[in-house]
Amino acid sequence: MSEALKSKIEVPVMSDVFAAGKKPEYLFWVGCAGAFDNRYMKVAKAFATILNHLGTDYAVLGKEESCTGDPARRAGNEMLYQMQAMTNIELFKMYEIKKIITICTHCYNILKNEYPDLGAEFEVVNYLDFIVQMIKEGKLKTDNSKTKGIKVTYHDPCYLGRANDIYESPRFIIQSLGLEFAEMKRNKSFALCCGAGGAQMFKDAEKGDKEIFIERTEEALETNPEVIATACPFCMTMMTDGLKYKNKEEEIKNLDIAEIIAEALI
Repeated sequence: MSEALKSKIEVPVMSDVFAAGKKPEYLFWVGCAGAFDNRYMKVAKAFATILNHLGTDYAVLGKEESCTGDPARRAGNEMLYQMQAMTNIELFKMYEIKKIITICTHCYNILKNEYPDLGAEFEVVNYLDFIVQMIKEGKLKTDNSKTKGIKVTYHDPCYLGRANDIYESPRFIIQSLGLEFAEMKRNKSFALCCGAGGAQMFKDAEKGDKEIFIERTEEALETNPEVIATACPFCMTMMTDGLKYKNKEEEIKNLDIAEIIAEALI
């Protein structure tokens, strides 16, 4: 792990920034996984490291951040979803938030496509699109000697790909880092779900011959990767579990694209 990721980083909190009379350009929406899941906290830290490195004008909500309500809606509890969403929307309005950037594909999808039905008015940016923009503008530079030649396959998250048509951004980043990229046989709009979406992550497996995350991990392993790259906390959990199931967790890494970028920052 790079020194930048080992060290503590300063993350501005919206309430403090707003009290000082400032309005950050971006709200960095961390999400439940980034806040509470020990593994995905590392992804949140990696992306915050990227934001700090770029000098981005941003802040997080900290203790004021709540769940978007996405799992509740997917599980069928519409009332709970709307309560969560309306509470969040009022908070956004109070802080006059115009742009939200998020590392969770589920948060991205619901904030972008479903919150507007409840009166939300803000731009939602996926972190991969943001990173691509920074690379193309020459603001984000990497030391590709740290990544060149590493064999990587990439799993397309459902809510990033099929739901929001974001296929090229992760592939552009992988290529820009000089990684050796190997596509799985099912990719882009034909990619197999990791098995966690639609609140499936929070329920017992249904009857069948094989769990979806095992099937998807097997497809990833067919490419003989050194790294399985993901871009969603749900996908990361399932692919990590798949590697453990196949006894491959010691030899193959599951990394979020933000982590790969953060390791190679100049």
